[in-house]
Amino acid sequence: MHQHRKSRKPWIITALLALALLGTLFSHCSKVEKDYPRDESPELDETWSSGSGDIKVARIPLDGVIMRNEEEGFFTARSDMVESILTQVRAAERDPEMRAIILEVNSPGGGVTPSDEIYHALRGFRASRPDRRVVIFIRDLGASGAYYAAMAGDFIIAEPTAVVGSIGVIMQTMNFQGLSEKIGITDVTIKSGANKDMLNPFQPVNTNQVALLQKLIDEMQTRFSGIVTESRKLDAAASAELFDGRIFSAAEALDKGLIDQIGYWDDALTKTAQLLDTGALHVIRYEPQRTFIEQLIEGKAPIVLPNLKLRSPQFLYLWKP
Repeated sequence: MHQHRKSRKPWIITALLALALLGTLFSHCSKVEKDYPRDESPELDETWSSGSGDIKVARIPLDGVIMRNEEEGFFTARSDMVESILTQVRAAERDPEMRAIILEVNSPGGGVTPSDEIYHALRGFRASRPDRRVVIFIRDLGASGAYYAAMAGDFIIAEPTAVVGSIGVIMQTMNFQGLSEKIGITDVTIKSGANKDMLNPFQPVNTNQVALLQKLIDEMQTRFSGIVTESRKLDAAASAELFDGRIFSAAEALDKGLIDQIGYWDDALTKTAQLLDTGALHVIRYEPQRTFIEQLIEGKAPIVLPNLKLRSPQFLYLWKP
């Protein structure tokens, strides 16, 4: 009997600790929400990355497909890479000591609007003070929407083996009309107008609807190519081949004026120091502020099932080989 009571003590202690941690989490979240607007004035932890100077610079990664993440983990929604980048840029802009952002790019691009949002945020950082700079460092891939975002930079460096370009817009979908007839699937669509079900996969391809969508694609492409032409100071007429969606090696990109230099991370740091007229940088990277429980849940939560949502066709600044 005595041994049975002793064996229950560890479970009681564990339960009390868990309750205490949960209480700390809830009180912390409540306090944070009352203290300041988290989206407008983000507070992020800063990790000293490199350098021993006084001129503060933030390195911000743009890694992977540029898309707002709708997937969910076992307990919580997974982090949104687009919002993470925008939050970091916002934090840098509000820091009076921050002089530059180095955007580390390794991305095939992604959604049209998210790519434009990142571009706009970086432009806002540059415009916030005349002594601020943005340097773009392309590691492996800087294509389509990622290259669009890079147009906010003062200077673009790409590694020797990097791939750059794919300046274009794409929309893809599938049509199952022939297959549905063979297997006896009937489409039932109730709509308010002839074009309400554009690209209905169970109906024959409507050339008029394709023409309407092509017009939107062309407008988006005009914006993309215009931003590239202006940012890179290109001759639009002479640079038509740049805007047909092809990709380029780093050497070709340098020759055609799409980047400014071929180099490595140390070269990006050196160029940033030159642009800021200093010899010594203090480079930081941002980390989100999370409680112990938040870190445990977000870092260890398993993916139980893959996301099987059927996505509708999207306008994309994306390299899709």
